[in-house]
Formats: sequence, C-alpha cells, structure tokens
Amino acid sequence: MKRYYVYIIKCSDNSYYTGVTNDLESRINEHNDGLNPDSYTYKRRPVKLVFHYEFNDINQAIDFEKQVKGWSRKKKEAIINDKWDLLPELSKNRMKD
Repeated sequence: MKRYYVYIIKCSDNSYYTGVTNDLESRINEHNDGLNPDSYTYKRRPVKLVFHYEFNDINQAIDFEKQVKGWSRKKKEAIINDKWDLLPELSKNRMKD
C-alpha cells in the first residue's frame, strides 16, 4: 500500500512550508538541493523537517495539506509540538481577530 505524507518544514528564515509527498526523505532533500529557483523554499534554505503525518489515501492527504496551509502559525506550531488538543481553542481565538 502506498503511503502519502503531509509535512511541514521550517525554513532558514523561520517561516513554515507545508507540502504533500509520497517520498518524504527525497522531497526534503529536493527542497534543500534547491532544484527549482521559483519555489518558496529556494531562497530559504536550508530547511528542516519539523512535522509529518502519514496517510494511505492521497485525497485525504491533499485535503489535510490544504487545511494546514490555511492555518495560523500558532495552529501549525501546535501540531508540530504534538498539542492537537489546542486546535479548537486556537480556532476560536482566530475568529475573534
């Protein structure tokens, strides 16, 4: 069974990039190798993997990636730090902004 990963990398400028792949190690290496000068991470190397979540279904992985890309930095840091329980409260706080 094929596996898919939603991942978050921390860039050298302390920003986060979220992506999806079926080969996590190769994808992180591609980010660090700087193969695409037009990519977000090209000028923000080196990058470091700080989170990944595994899926068996590509559609679920893509849906989760899209969801995470729309999240605040605080929500991303909550899952990076394995504090999933903070997500509902962080969602409420964001709605007040």
